[in-house]
Amino acid sequence: MYDITAVAENTDAIDDAALADIADLVRGGDVLVLSGAGLSTESGIPDYRGPTGVLRNSLPMTYQTFTRDPLARRRYWARSQLGWRHLMDAEPNLGHSAVAELEALGALTGIVTQNVDGLHQAGGARSVVELHGSVDRVVCIRCGDRTPRSVLSERLRAANPAWEASAAAVNPDGDVSLAEAHLERFRIVDCLRCAGMLKPDVIFFGENVPPVTVELCYRLVDRCRSMLVLGSSLTVMSGLRFVRRAAALGRPVAIVTQGVTRADELASIKVDLPLGQTLRGLVDSVARQR
Repeated sequence: MYDITAVAENTDAIDDAALADIADLVRGGDVLVLSGAGLSTESGIPDYRGPTGVLRNSLPMTYQTFTRDPLARRRYWARSQLGWRHLMDAEPNLGHSAVAELEALGALTGIVTQNVDGLHQAGGARSVVELHGSVDRVVCIRCGDRTPRSVLSERLRAANPAWEASAAAVNPDGDVSLAEAHLERFRIVDCLRCAGMLKPDVIFFGENVPPVTVELCYRLVDRCRSMLVLGSSLTVMSGLRFVRRAAALGRPVAIVTQGVTRADELASIKVDLPLGQTLRGLVDSVARQR
């Protein structure tokens, strides 16, 4: 195990030493990456709790509110109609491309992301498990039919031909801030197959990750030699449980993020730095010595 206590002093020399230790872990191969919203902030997508966090200003939608409150559901789809394009137009940053390069170098056993923006795949990564789904899809709660978000966008546009609004701040799930006056006449649509309720194919707060996805992630943890956490505060249990599993199995856990995490005491190495340039340097270090 590495000494994490000195890293908390946050001197350049200690950061360099910690990054060298992470590079050694990555060169050992069989690394499982677990990424969070902090990896996408350099692509212009805010996170909920980090330096660009919006949670203190805007509470995310919960599954219970979405399914039980028709007004809240209409509010969500009106706001998402404006915000989801912002996520789809976002470009992968240096951090996403660095993870893809580590995968191409054969250093990773897989990538588990808590993000719903698809930027890992856009950056070239292939073995990505979307723990919380993707805003680029829509699912029917009744029949389970999945369709592209672009199809729903066209249907909503047709159902609201005279509706106009502009988005303010965009949240990590594609939701935006929108004045109530823009919501009163917005019409939502239902599933074309069964007329059931549509929701984004993402895991809302208060909703469970599908068991098959959880089991796949546990298998990836069991197979890895070490875990690399990128840009996640690990505040919610959906990601934290995998770090706990890795630590319980004696796998070294390295964390690169800004701010504290709920698993700092489990980390073998912790680096508090911006992710893009840090991961770029990590890839260069690994590639030079392979």
